[in-house]
Amino acid sequence: MSNIVQYIVVRSDLRSALSWPLGAVIAQSCHATAAVIHLNSEDADTVAYLNDLDNMHKVVLEAKDESALVKLSEKLKENEIKHKLWIEQPENIPTCIALKPYVKDTVHKYVKHLKLLKE
Repeated sequence: MSNIVQYIVVRSDLRSALSWPLGAVIAQSCHATAAVIHLNSEDADTVAYLNDLDNMHKVVLEAKDESALVKLSEKLKENEIKHKLWIEQPENIPTCIALKPYVKDTVHKYVKHLKLLKE
């Protein structure tokens, strides 16, 4: 399973410009990840990923703002890459994208331009 990875993309401006607490930002990632796993629970890569819980591989990346996050979601949709764009309610703010678990070579090209999420 070592080549199956789950990418998560979080808006970096939630903390820097909007002053969200770290816990709230982490919660967005958790929401999106749980949702995409649920929505793709019968997918072969997802099943394999979950069958090896102690060796899950996640990569958390950053999008600079809402526009960049929405643009990425549109690109993923165009290429039929299954993901969940988490929109925080009731504020209706797109905050995070979680891709379903994929073999890395299938999806890395869509996220390789993004940096790892920092503080």
